[in-house]
Amino acid sequence: MKLARLFSWASAHKFWIIKLSEEKKIYSDRCWLDGKLQPATICFANRVITAIHHAKLDDATTVGDNILMPGIIDAHVHINEPGRTDWEGFDTATQAAAAGGITTIVDMPLNASPVTTTVKAFHEKQAASKNKLNVNCGFYGGLVPGNTNELEGLIKAGVLGIKCFLTHSGIDEFPNVTEKDLDEAMPIIAKHAIPLLVHCELDGDYPNELSKYPTSYKAFLASRPKQWENDAIALMIRLCRKYNCRVHIVHVSSSEALADIEAAKKEGLPITAETCAHYIYFNAENIPDGKCIYKCAPPIREKENNQQLKEALQNTVLDFITTDHSPAPPSIKEIESGNLHKAWGGIAGLQFLLPASWTALKENIPLEKFIPLLTDHPAKFIGMDKRKGKIAIGYDADLVVWDPYGKKKIITGDILFRHKISPYIGEELTGVVEQSIVNGITVYQNNSIINKNAGQWLLHL
Repeated sequence: MKLARLFSWASAHKFWIIKLSEEKKIYSDRCWLDGKLQPATICFANRVITAIHHAKLDDATTVGDNILMPGIIDAHVHINEPGRTDWEGFDTATQAAAAGGITTIVDMPLNASPVTTTVKAFHEKQAASKNKLNVNCGFYGGLVPGNTNELEGLIKAGVLGIKCFLTHSGIDEFPNVTEKDLDEAMPIIAKHAIPLLVHCELDGDYPNELSKYPTSYKAFLASRPKQWENDAIALMIRLCRKYNCRVHIVHVSSSEALADIEAAKKEGLPITAETCAHYIYFNAENIPDGKCIYKCAPPIREKENNQQLKEALQNTVLDFITTDHSPAPPSIKEIESGNLHKAWGGIAGLQFLLPASWTALKENIPLEKFIPLLTDHPAKFIGMDKRKGKIAIGYDADLVVWDPYGKKKIITGDILFRHKISPYIGEELTGVVEQSIVNGITVYQNNSIINKNAGQWLLHL
């Protein structure tokens, strides 16, 4: 009877059995291998890379001089499910990720409802993601006042890091922490050697005319000055030193904080930092008033500031690039009113991490320095560098094929995330994704999602 049931199951699923067990081979003249672009054939089966040949095999699929590299890792994404799936959701977010060459994302503990600040809420989020992952997905837990007793459980359940805010998060269920809260939590996090991710803004007493001029981008920019970031980052460096706790500064936008981050690294402190594609692609001088699609926190700053962020990526003061994809429905983004004071702050850009970053950096940085910013560096950060982030035998078969010279003007019809609103619409971006392979399965090809549910959970165990 048991054998009959097994045969019945195997017959029903034989397509997937064949698909996962059959060895596939893909060749590129420019494969990112051992830290350089070189000709190679990559063989993979049963979700992992099985062989590498430094030549073209006759039966390999050829992608010519398109780049074949490890799948991109976006370590900062808001998926919003469960509870706010009308904002996004695992299915739509992971389709958009695959279309952008991203094979792994890590989901933030907000803006889902419930927020991921308890083990119970974490399991609810996992349940909500089942049969909806078109790319791999890891999760962060959250630190808020009063939930220190949940941290051990969240870490043992497999979260890849703990996230907190030093200013209001925009979600009342996820209040910001104080230094006292950090004093309680950081020894626990340090013991487990996972990162504490921090939204670094400390509110100060600065003139704020945004309520008077709610559609003015200049007023919005002035309402969240660099000093907020600078002070918060200085605080976290001090606490990092005190507790020897891994600290990660998310979405750095203030160039004035770069020197402190660099000095902390030279001191040997376990500190890392990211910036986002929108901080290096867009500039405040070119943002029109009343366009809430550009509103995010910290804000997109001036061109001179953002040029320094690019240089910090080149010299590894900043470790990698993310999207901080934080979408919302048009009504909440105040698309019609243009009211920056009221609008939800967040950039919808998950699908454009690769082309936006490459377009912004291609004049500043060679491909050999650019590729690790989206692959190897974030893989190390999330503790998955023994499985992901490079092409090597035994590593997961997460791959992307892209044309670094191709150009594409983004139109609304290209977008696969839920709400088709983004500052990238209408922009001509360099770098076109041709194919995304997740765990050995081609998910995206020929501008279409061709296979679904290829992703897996990534847990820190």
